[in-house]
Amino acid sequence: MAAITAELVKQLRDKTGAGMMDCKGALAESGGDMEKAIEILRKKGLASAAKRAGRATNNGIIGHYIHMGGKVGVLVELNCETDFVARTDDFQGLAREIAMHIAAADPRYVRREEIPAEVLEKEREIYRAQFAGSGKPANVIEKIVDGKLDSFYTQVCLFDQPSVRDPNVTISQMVSAATAKTGENVTVSRFSRFKLGEHAGA
Repeated sequence: MAAITAELVKQLRDKTGAGMMDCKGALAESGGDMEKAIEILRKKGLASAAKRAGRATNNGIIGHYIHMGGKVGVLVELNCETDFVARTDDFQGLAREIAMHIAAADPRYVRREEIPAEVLEKEREIYRAQFAGSGKPANVIEKIVDGKLDSFYTQVCLFDQPSVRDPNVTISQMVSAATAKTGENVTVSRFSRFKLGEHAGA
């Protein structure tokens, strides 16, 4: 077991943004193993983020990004609970990061729940038709269809998409990490993506 030094605690704080006592506790629990300690803090952070999810988010900012050449522009509303957090560099940086991601990845919805039922059913019908006459049992086909829907979600839902800058992290995980770090409920309410020559509904 590694000695839990002040330097080790500082390193963990720098990596996670967690409080000093939380870092000390995680290092003690992990026997001084930095990677395990980070995992422990992430699990605790995301658990506390889930508890905060119901709290009102009446503050925040409109993040924006204009792609080089001015051909694509994005506005995104990122919300939090207090004006204090909304003014921080980290929060404003997250809003810009998400706006840049939207410019590149072109999602259609923030989260799965926003997809209209008829859009989902149309996707299901397309996938089912691909297996018509395959001889596979209906329950097997439905499982395959569900798997294909997961892929569809990553194409159209912002929160399901891996970040264009770090494919190991989804936008949902980035927002959850901000919730854990700030101690406030952080969420994306809406966004608009404009592409030169395109019109809404086109």
